[in-house]
Amino acid sequence: MGSAKRQRGEAAFERWYTDLYGERWEGLRAALLGGTRHAALETGLRRPYLLDPASVLAAAALEARPGDRVLDLCAAPGGKSLVLACGLFPGDRTCEEGPEPGELVCNERSSARRARLHRVLDDHLRPEVRRHVRVTGHDAARWALHEAAAYDRVLADVPCSSEQHVLHSSRALAEWSPSRPKRLAQGAYAIACAAVDAVRPGGRVVYSTCALSPYENDAVVGRLLVRGNGTLKPVDAALVTARAIEEFRELFPGDDASEPAPGESTEFGRIVLPDRDRGLGPIYFAAIERSG
Repeated sequence: MGSAKRQRGEAAFERWYTDLYGERWEGLRAALLGGTRHAALETGLRRPYLLDPASVLAAAALEARPGDRVLDLCAAPGGKSLVLACGLFPGDRTCEEGPEPGELVCNERSSARRARLHRVLDDHLRPEVRRHVRVTGHDAARWALHEAAAYDRVLADVPCSSEQHVLHSSRALAEWSPSRPKRLAQGAYAIACAAVDAVRPGGRVVYSTCALSPYENDAVVGRLLVRGNGTLKPVDAALVTARAIEEFRELFPGDDASEPAPGESTEFGRIVLPDRDRGLGPIYFAAIERSG
């Protein structure tokens, strides 16, 4: 019984993340408890939407453009979907221009979260844009069973440990155990595989989480690249981040264009953490292109 208790709860949580981050953990923990930095996404929307600018970086890494067919596999609450819509349907271009206006499919399996997603899209997208945004309720991990190799861009912003939320909940802390990130990593890998199977050759997948654990971040992407057997290639996340900041400069007013882009490079992607990026994050993302 004593051993089981040691593997669960706040003390186990602290040991786990101290082992991962060492002396950095104390400052990172304080930054996570200090609250998230928010900014208003406005351009091209009916009304502003408040979100963490770091989440914009993950969605913008998809680099969706007019005419693309885009899938957001785990879309609720909808902030990243709005970012994708900004790229697909910019405010200076009507959706009727060109032979193909593009399409955004926002998927969310949970009915409650899907209802919130509908409200966000309805409240913030212009009517002429909203007509080209479809909401579905499928199991993200099984998407490719009914629609494979059909999209130019796929975002897999997967359910994850969300340690920032755990730290703010005494109940979640009491129930935490090392099996949680490992279990979530398995589910994340299944969704990441579905994302790759849903994208066309030549297309791009962005895998993202708000997790701190490499088990849910680079380790999942590494498994995905092995599964791809040479058909998948990581995109330089630092360059993608720099381009995203330029595109959404109004959300990063304190960031000098001459300074390095927010975040830290990992083996396959980029992670933005609030202790070193002035309250941004946490967010991890990796952009992957499919050649075959």
